[in-house]
Amino acid sequence: MKKIQVLGTGCQKCMKLTKNAEEAIKDKRADYEIEEVTDIKKIMEYGVMMTPGLAVDGKVVSAGKVLSADEIKKLLEK
Repeated sequence: MKKIQVLGTGCQKCMKLTKNAEEAIKDKRADYEIEEVTDIKKIMEYGVMMTPGLAVDGKVVSAGKVLSADEIKKLLEK
């Protein structure tokens, strides 16, 4: 199972990214788990200075922007 981490403090953009991630995996829920990381210290440990950020299995794939569901799907297919 792959883990998708949404890195953000709970702002509107962070919530939108979480929603888009959920949409991206809606057909594959059994293969993915979404975790929201809201602790600023943990977010900084990922090296993310601008939220929201998105990590897959602990590797940051995006920071500082809200990816669409389609963009997230493409990242997951790699």
